[in-house]
Amino acid sequence: MNILVCIKQVPGTNKVEVDEETGVLRRAGIAAKLNPYDLFALETAFVLAEKTGGSVKTLSMGPPQAKDALTETLWMGADEGTLLCDKAFAGADVAATSYALSLGAMKTGGFDLIVCGKQTTDGDTAQVGPELAERLGIEHATNVVRIDGIDEHSITVTIDLDSVLQTQKMAFPCLLTIDKDANTPRLPSYNRKKAIDAEKQIRVLAACDLPDADAVKLGLKGSPTQVERIFPPENDVEKQTFTGTGAKLANALYGILHEQKFV
Repeated sequence: MNILVCIKQVPGTNKVEVDEETGVLRRAGIAAKLNPYDLFALETAFVLAEKTGGSVKTLSMGPPQAKDALTETLWMGADEGTLLCDKAFAGADVAATSYALSLGAMKTGGFDLIVCGKQTTDGDTAQVGPELAERLGIEHATNVVRIDGIDEHSITVTIDLDSVLQTQKMAFPCLLTIDKDANTPRLPSYNRKKAIDAEKQIRVLAACDLPDADAVKLGLKGSPTQVERIFPPENDVEKQTFTGTGAKLANALYGILHEQKFV
């Protein structure tokens, strides 16, 4: 079984500035890490590969430093990684991202199963996985919390629909997005870190390397989602403290509401 895991490098802090003109996160100089939800996706892939004797490849799109995230997946157990890295990909929304990833997935040499994290901690849309499945024309299941069974032709999973758990069986090829706490992710292996040459196991692809890539569908040009305005939330630290009886506190509160013309 050939398993492909889509991962992303995300900011390692919540103190990230946004370019007010483009609406894109300013990632330069910001500490980065592997998206936490992707750890559960990777563990799912490793377990399935161990059961079926399959291989695990990882795929990501991002700047050159995103190779660090792919390298970490190799230390955890992935066989090889692919990074889509080109200025043409910059500023992509979920539509443009899923388009580029769909081309990258086909370039990796085929897959039976694609596994993604439920969402990323920077965008939080939880849309890239499903859109990728739609781009590739394959079945998908989101919010997967458990793998119930797998055979040569299909996989059965349990998905969390908030109010109910649902069992879903899908034929290969298909795509899963894994929810948090679906498993316990393994740590990178020191022995693998010393034994493998990450530079030789990670290939970098530009837009021109992808089959039939349409430049109009990539990056900002291919992003129908446009941010009209972004601004930091106001941090109002002004406060008032009142003490006294219930009647006194009620009168004080009423006075403030009346002053602000709420009553």
